[in-house]
Amino acid sequence: MPAKTARYALVVLTLVNLFNYLDRYVVSALVESLKHSSLHLSDVQLGSLMTGFIVVYMLSSPVFGSLGDRGKRPRLVAAGVAVWSLATGLGGFARNFASLLTARSAVGIGEAAYGTIAPALLADAFPRERRGRVFAIFFCAIPIGSAAGYVIGGLVDQHFGWRAAFFIVGFPGLLLALLVSRIVDPPRGREDADDSPAARAGLAGYRDLLRNGPYRRAVAGYAAYTFALGGLAFWTPAFLERVRGVPRAQATVLFGAIVVATGFVGTFAGGWLGDYFLRRSRQAYLWVSGAATLAAAPVALVAFTSTSKPVYVSAVVIAEILVFMSTGPVNSAIVNAVAPDRRARAVALSILAIHLFGDVPSPPLIGAISDATSLSRAFLALPAVFALAGAIWLHAAWKGGS
Repeated sequence: MPAKTARYALVVLTLVNLFNYLDRYVVSALVESLKHSSLHLSDVQLGSLMTGFIVVYMLSSPVFGSLGDRGKRPRLVAAGVAVWSLATGLGGFARNFASLLTARSAVGIGEAAYGTIAPALLADAFPRERRGRVFAIFFCAIPIGSAAGYVIGGLVDQHFGWRAAFFIVGFPGLLLALLVSRIVDPPRGREDADDSPAARAGLAGYRDLLRNGPYRRAVAGYAAYTFALGGLAFWTPAFLERVRGVPRAQATVLFGAIVVATGFVGTFAGGWLGDYFLRRSRQAYLWVSGAATLAAAPVALVAFTSTSKPVYVSAVVIAEILVFMSTGPVNSAIVNAVAPDRRARAVALSILAIHLFGDVPSPPLIGAISDATSLSRAFLALPAVFALAGAIWLHAAWKGGS
């Protein structure tokens, strides 16, 4: 693929990824308003809004993974973008918990098409030795989009109400589908010298992935990481307001600003370090991911237990940088662990696993613990899970390709 064409694909898909996470996390900025609105939602119901989205997202992903390894990838991504943008906007018309849950769950159908196919397309557009940096650029949209969801959602909610927040972040995303339709679909495996046997179709192809040890271990660590990160991302604005006494609008803006800054630094640092150390070890992406995530655990514990604002804000910043360092490397490790014609399915199965065992259970579980005790106590589980994720990745790096 010509360099200009590959760069266009990277820019557009990164922009779409930003809106992906903006739409996903806008609801986190609206938690307290939804709780005290006419909908009268409990903490468990609020946590279930994210769970409903993730359940549909993860169950749809294997379908789009199979389509993505055979079909026209830009068309599938464009359709997905249109679906999730429409569903986000429709959330503003909700009149009860069931209708809001339905709208938020429908977002998962559109995002499944995008989330499974875009990384595989980018892996075919760029050579193996550049994928750490390419995925660092692509995944830097996660903190930016998430932060935009917190900030825009919080500000719009404050001035116009929570319904307007869904309208403003949802419907404009329909225009992105037009940009995606202009992406050139690169030949599968063009940037790889891979003599692996062709992937089998259907369920047999997914069974082959489960027998792939390096892939399986990378995904296992990713699931633990996603459990902790999902709970952290959903509940932190509420934690800052309830536990630390930060005013609602300030809580969303403060956390959003931290996520943007730390996301840039951490994601780019992790991608660069992964590519740099790849010259010395084929497991460099996993070494970087494991070391950074394990180091984040004790810092996160300080952030959740200290009552001094300078201390807990500094600890949150450091922990977030370390957590985001794994984003590019671990996704590079996953796509590099499989043959080119298996990549969309590899990403799809990864999505299914990390959400099934990760951020599907974590927001409502934290909500349930919060309802039974307090949100401050519920947060104490997160550092331990970050430590578990880091340990799994370090073990995977040590095991290597066996």
